[in-house]
This record gives sequence, C-alpha cells and structure tokens, in this order.
Amino acid sequence: MLKSPDGDWRAARRANARAAVLDAAWGLVRENGLAALSLRELAKRAGITTPTVYAYFESKNAILDAMFAEAAQSFVELMSSLPASDDPVADMIAAVRHFSEFCVSDVPRYQLLFQPSVPGFTPSAESYGIAVSALELARDLLARNGVHDPRHLDIWTAITTGLVGQQISNDPGGDRWTGLIEDVTRMFLAQYGDATQHKGKS
Repeated sequence: MLKSPDGDWRAARRANARAAVLDAAWGLVRENGLAALSLRELAKRAGITTPTVYAYFESKNAILDAMFAEAAQSFVELMSSLPASDDPVADMIAAVRHFSEFCVSDVPRYQLLFQPSVPGFTPSAESYGIAVSALELARDLLARNGVHDPRHLDIWTAITTGLVGQQISNDPGGDRWTGLIEDVTRMFLAQYGDATQHKGKS
C-alpha cells in the first residue's frame, strides 16, 4: 500500500525532528560529559519543551540507545572502509590506529560504546547488533593474521581498549599509549599469530 504524500511529509518531519534532538544531545555530552544528559537541558538546547522531547523519544534511555546506534554505525562504517593489502600485519596496525583515533577524538562516544558509563542504560538488541558487526570485522582481520581462538579475540579487544582508556585517562591530547600500537600489535601476533605469515615483514 502506497503512503500518501501527507504521510511521507509527516514521517520526514518526525525523522528530522528526532535527528535534531540527537544532534543537540551529542552537543550537550561533548561539552559536559554523558552525565550531563538530562531531558530538561536537552530540550533547552534543542529549543523545544521537555514534553516535546517525549513526543520523539519515550525516555532518556531511548535517546541514549539512538546515540549508541549512531556511534556504532559510524564505527562500523569506518572500520569496513579500511582497505586490505597483501600485508595483514600492516593492516592490523592501521586498523588499531584508526580505532584509537575514533575513540580519542570523541570521548563521550567512546564511553558510550565501550564503557558502562551510564548507570541503568543497556543498548537494545538492535543497536548492540550494529556494534557486534564491528567485532566481526576484527575477527576477520585477526584470522588473516593466523589468530582464530575466540579467547585471543577477547585478549585483543582488552588490549586495544586498554590502550585507548589509558591514553584518554592519563595523557589526553598526547600519544604516550597510542604510540605503542605497533609494538603491542607485533607482540600480540608473535604470541598468538601464525609466525609463518610474518616472516620477512618489517
């Protein structure tokens, strides 16, 4: 059944209004942190009333969920856009560098995606599914380097998020920990990767 032009207009208007609320939410948390997200402050920033916010999002957690989905989608698009070369080690190092830049360039986005930063908030299955697809990309890259054990994927994600967390917490704006990416990647692959794939690589 075809939608009426009036229905299309209403749907577009609602989508635009939701997008404006989310833009205001991101602006608020980027200035003041995730804890600063309140519906009253959000409505004030968006130039609407608090009841109007509820017309587009049923709760604060619904807003956080939409933000989580946006952040996860941006991350997946970034990681899936990275080219693959004939050097899987170099590709893995490049992927971690892009991951770290994604995180340190937007701390609230990093916290929402990778840390339990908001008490009482858990992303919906749909939103979390987007983030899981990024994990599949990491699994594929590890497999190209001869790493197949699921436990080693867990170790790898702990290492990479640990580096980023240390960088953000202890040297914001610097590279004390992100500067270790190549060393850490090669150490990890020397322990868990297929050594025969890395012979002759500089």
